[in-house]
Amino acid sequence: MKMKTEIVEGWPQGHEIRILISETDSSQVNAIRRALIADVPKLAITRVDFSQGVTQDNKGEVVESVNALPDEVIAHRLAMIPIPTNLDEGLVFPEDCDNCRDVVEKDKGCPMCQVLYTLSARGPSSDAEEELKTVFAGDITTISDPVFDIREEHKQIPLTVLSKGQFLEFYAFAVLGRGRDHAKWSPVAAVGFRPQQIAVLNKPKKANVLFNLGLTTTDGTPIDAKLFGKDKKVTNINHVMDLEKALHQVGAGTGRDGDFDQAITMEKVDGSYVFAYETDGSLDPVTAFNMALDELSTRFDNLSEDLASALA
Repeated sequence: MKMKTEIVEGWPQGHEIRILISETDSSQVNAIRRALIADVPKLAITRVDFSQGVTQDNKGEVVESVNALPDEVIAHRLAMIPIPTNLDEGLVFPEDCDNCRDVVEKDKGCPMCQVLYTLSARGPSSDAEEELKTVFAGDITTISDPVFDIREEHKQIPLTVLSKGQFLEFYAFAVLGRGRDHAKWSPVAAVGFRPQQIAVLNKPKKANVLFNLGLTTTDGTPIDAKLFGKDKKVTNINHVMDLEKALHQVGAGTGRDGDFDQAITMEKVDGSYVFAYETDGSLDPVTAFNMALDELSTRFDNLSEDLASALA
């Protein structure tokens, strides 16, 4: 039996997505979950070279390389900025790079395996009214291909604050990695799955306890008897999940549960799961899912080859 996948109607929404995975079991779905978190390749800043000391800016003012945060804290914040990841650009892992494979660690890095960023920021000038200046991710510029520029939605991520007489300069190096090595290389968050369910209207009259509350689904459809149709069932995944939340309004502890009397129940669909997650913006959710499947496929192909070799 071959697993089937289908994007739920109305998704993705931004970086979030819901996918229906059917004709499978929970172990296989969990394997996809783990692959998304730990195995999908992603770019992240892994090394930062800070300028140190005292210098003069272009106005002749003396500035010093100090700010509100230690360099190692800034480096950590830089590592967690989502870097646009596009493997079609030909980037490879440092350990797979022909130019860097046999080079000592401190000298590794070339256009084939890393993306270079730089930042140069100064605090307010001595005659400025403001005392502080916030440095944002949008102040970082790409020395490599512009396709790796920090995306607009991430440019307002704050890095640090500079006061008068302070400056921040650095070069930052981003390389490919996997979430199993560090969280900065994990492209997803809030990854989970649940059995697919359908909602069944058992007692239409008693269900009015819920219907009379005037609730709606997330797309604005009224939660009433019409939602269930002639067969008295709701199969639309989004509506079922909205209904499940609505049932909390008539559940235990609400004072309505006695009158409601399980008028609507949820039934599981065997072998089907609703898989949901969001990416950090470094990858779109569909690309991340396909990459996770590719990683799993490669892993099992390699396992098959190893077994065949061992049994030969």
